[in-house]
Amino acid sequence: MVKIETIRHSLAHILAAAVQEMYPGTKFGIGPSIENGFYYDFDFPQSISPTDLPKIEKKMREMIKKNISFKKSKLSKSDFDKLFKNQSYKLDLIKELTRETITIYESGDFIDLCKGPHIKSTKEINPEAFKLTKIAGAYWKGDEKNPMLTRIYGVAFQTKRELQDYLHQQKEAEKRDHRILGQRLELFMFDEEIGAGLPIWLPKGAILRKIIEDYLYKELSEQGYNWLWTPHIGNLNLWKKSGHWDFYKENLYSPIQIDEEKYLLKPMNCPFHIKAYQNKIRSYRDIPIKYAELGTVYRYEKSGVLHGLTRVRGFTQDDAHIFCTKEQLSEELLKTLKQGLKILKTFGFDDYNIYLSTRPKKYVGNLKNWQKSTKSLKFALDKLKLKYQIDPGEGVFYGPKIDIKIKDSLARAWQCTTIQVDFNLPEKFNITYIDEKGKKQQPIMIHRALLGSIERFIGVLLEHYAGALPLWLSPVQVWVIPVGTRHKKYAQEIAKKLNENGSRCELKDENETVSKKIREGEIQKIPYLLVVGDKEEKSKSVRIRARGKGDLGIMKLEKFIPHLLAQIRTKK
Repeated sequence: MVKIETIRHSLAHILAAAVQEMYPGTKFGIGPSIENGFYYDFDFPQSISPTDLPKIEKKMREMIKKNISFKKSKLSKSDFDKLFKNQSYKLDLIKELTRETITIYESGDFIDLCKGPHIKSTKEINPEAFKLTKIAGAYWKGDEKNPMLTRIYGVAFQTKRELQDYLHQQKEAEKRDHRILGQRLELFMFDEEIGAGLPIWLPKGAILRKIIEDYLYKELSEQGYNWLWTPHIGNLNLWKKSGHWDFYKENLYSPIQIDEEKYLLKPMNCPFHIKAYQNKIRSYRDIPIKYAELGTVYRYEKSGVLHGLTRVRGFTQDDAHIFCTKEQLSEELLKTLKQGLKILKTFGFDDYNIYLSTRPKKYVGNLKNWQKSTKSLKFALDKLKLKYQIDPGEGVFYGPKIDIKIKDSLARAWQCTTIQVDFNLPEKFNITYIDEKGKKQQPIMIHRALLGSIERFIGVLLEHYAGALPLWLSPVQVWVIPVGTRHKKYAQEIAKKLNENGSRCELKDENETVSKKIREGEIQKIPYLLVVGDKEEKSKSVRIRARGKGDLGIMKLEKFIPHLLAQIRTKK
């Protein structure tokens, strides 16, 4: 069977062939396969809209049924220039090629610069198993200084059923879009005057963040972490020394000139934690030293990739660095991995893929240390009998890493936990400790973030639970709704008692009908709605409506409070 990636790549060419026939004068960019589908970038002589996609799709199906062959051939650069003399983007691409002969593919009347591979003919494509999905703008070569092209996206699978399943999943995903939920539940907002990719947390969203941060603070403190608080800017030389400036310059904000020095909006916390370590002479008796910080960092993301909370320019990491000896490395990695999996499970994520990412092409340090680091990570995974995949060349420049991608309720994978071993920064910053013999030794540094970005993790949580967060995470856990004005006093007593016992409760005594308040409570995803009238007041009870379960009947207040608190405490 032909690989689906090859079919998707070939469909990108069929899309371009259809556009060439339907919109003469179009200039063509690139058309690769991507996860679940393909796209092609066009410079149209006229504007098109999503309403044009069905017509293009129809033309593609007509072409597929003609059993068009894909023919590979080679050209010299001079012949290529003649053939594509009216295609400026193709001529631009050819400038980057060093080889003298160029590979092209011909499919019907469409010819494209391409190294392949492709299907033999369109009879290998199921015409009922693809769909054009959307139109977007895309700068040529991803550079905002270049022209904006029109990108047409499509999805493709081997069978019609797979396509239908995917489209159904996408509809479900739209219902769970955290950007819409965040607005509806009044958790966060974005504002153009503040700047793209910079969220403002509204009161309920701030409570949600605080719940997560408090949980992390308790968990990490119990594991021997000490907490730091570091500045939002630092001298540029810190990140030049660490190597981050050389490796990630295009993703960092421009330096700020202050007096005679250049400063940088903090893109990562590592150098600050190193400086905290170097604050005094360290002994082997102090090691391991664990520093944790909920540190807000800033990275420049192109506007085209910003997406709600899951791709922002300012975000807070549950960041930590462990300084340990070579002998302690394996044990510390085991502890960190176990704790990461425990925390993810607490939030409701027990399905995930694990990757061991190895040395990239561009790296620092010596191969011996890279081998030791990779072996230690592998030991921790094998010791816990965890299934994992090798991700070749995807380590960071200073060391290999373990990445955990959690799966949400729609089986979508999200990058969260990362654990990285680093011999490089301790060497760059000359970090030492005094061993048992009174000699200076260099510790190993473990970088780890268990949730990753707090912003991104909350976005994932909202989509995983479709906004109906578990009771312990819900910013508001209970609404108390009096039936009439004469029941307000009793409702106030209940709300006061619940809040005094540590739950987050609101009294809903607005001059509106009970049914309207219940509907609003369901929209706001409130876990418990307590309705009180004459009967409830007389018996010192509450009528309970539980989210997703409806009316559960009447329960004595003295029984409901411990029932509620037990659920919150156990995080069920």
